[in-house]
Amino acid sequence: MKKNKVARVMLVSVVTNIFLAVLKILSGILFTSTALIADGIHSFSDLVTDFFAIIGSHISQKPADLEHPFGHGNAEYLTSLGISIIILGVGLSVIYNAFVSKAQVSSAIVIAVSSFTILAKYALSTFIIHKGTQYKNAILLSSGKESKTDVISSIVVLISSILIHFSDTIPILLYAEKIAAIIIGLFILGVGIGIMRENVSTLLGKREVNEDYLGRLKKLIEKEKIVTSVKDIVLMRYGAVATLNLVITMPGETPLKRSHDIADKLEMKIKQFSHSIQYINIHIEPEERKS
Repeated sequence: MKKNKVARVMLVSVVTNIFLAVLKILSGILFTSTALIADGIHSFSDLVTDFFAIIGSHISQKPADLEHPFGHGNAEYLTSLGISIIILGVGLSVIYNAFVSKAQVSSAIVIAVSSFTILAKYALSTFIIHKGTQYKNAILLSSGKESKTDVISSIVVLISSILIHFSDTIPILLYAEKIAAIIIGLFILGVGIGIMRENVSTLLGKREVNEDYLGRLKKLIEKEKIVTSVKDIVLMRYGAVATLNLVITMPGETPLKRSHDIADKLEMKIKQFSHSIQYINIHIEPEERKS
């Protein structure tokens, strides 16, 4: 069900981005706007990232198997890394083209096109980020963040397309759109670097350091009377999935079957406490007797 919902959101994104990308690029060519063409290339990059997002979402939903006992959830973050690399390439390309293009005054129609795309792209990015948060889907969030920068870039295009019409009075404003294209390229690079940093960190794993959260988890474990102490508790988060490594002590004379049953009971309670903790390793040690 979740898989189908994510796919529907991505379909909306793809259709909208096709329309906006074609509109911007054609308008930029017809009405001689370097910045609008750059903005169109930015929108076109969304199509490529959405394509990767759909593939990654499909792979990540595959169940665990013999070769992948922990499932395929990390496919989301690998796909997001691929998205970040594409975004970085697009950003560098936009900056390069801004330097080599010829400065010229664009048509006033560019102002109207930019205004329309700002409203359309803001609505799309807000929708994708909302759904990404609702479904806890890294791919949707990455795609939504990238779409959000398109709103900013369109605002930059709008400002530059207004300023360039004052170039007869202030000659330096003739370069407003070239500067706007460079700014758009820098925005794109910033988003690409941010997504890459975030997903590399997720793939490596983050240790939970929230003392309140860990304290509540520890109290839950210590409610089992036979558990004499929690010697170590390490919770590693890999995006929406977490692995818990737990070391507890019990009286040395506790039967093996009893210890096993308690471990199973604790595992069930921990998963009820937090559905994100999907993999639990419990090591039981005998309680140290004071001499």
